[in-house]
Amino acid sequence: MITTQFKTLSSYAAIGLSALILSGCANKAVVSYGDAQAVETTDINFGSTDLQKVASQMTDSLLSSPVVGTMTQNKRPVVFVERIKNKTSEHIDTESITDSISTQLLRSGKFRFVDMTRVESVREQLNFQNEDALVNPATAVAFGKQIGAQYMLYGNLSSIVKSNADKSDVYYKFTMRLMDMESGLVEWADETEIRKTKEKSTFGW
Repeated sequence: MITTQFKTLSSYAAIGLSALILSGCANKAVVSYGDAQAVETTDINFGSTDLQKVASQMTDSLLSSPVVGTMTQNKRPVVFVERIKNKTSEHIDTESITDSISTQLLRSGKFRFVDMTRVESVREQLNFQNEDALVNPATAVAFGKQIGAQYMLYGNLSSIVKSNADKSDVYYKFTMRLMDMESGLVEWADETEIRKTKEKSTFGW
């Protein structure tokens, strides 16, 4: 009798253990790599595909501009890229757009850049080199030797959102300008647009 009860309990325990194992397997997350350039359609908000699109189009437009071609014919102008202003209602990392555009322009070999986001860090390092007794004065970088930017590249990202019970529509407009910092003249400007829609499924899924 005791042996039979023990076998029954063992069977229940085995079944329970199997269920736990199967449950664990079913809930196990699987991580895989995807194509970073693939079109993202997770939702209607500004995403990676939109970032790549605006950065690529603005870079191509700037580099193909006849004015910029003349400007960079025999020299590499120094440019200050201001962080893109986000005028949408979304939380968008516009610094990523700025970084992507700066990187693509630098790769072209036509421009050089000053990174204003690191000015305070540079100032602290120069102060240390020129004022701390531990640093050899012969190797310290002197104040006033940095090259000033000749041009400023800046832009805005704005959006218009419309929605009703069945459909949502978002329109993005991205504009950029290149300004001569000495004269204040805008030497180049362009814009690109993105429209995204989301419709409610007929089946309610």
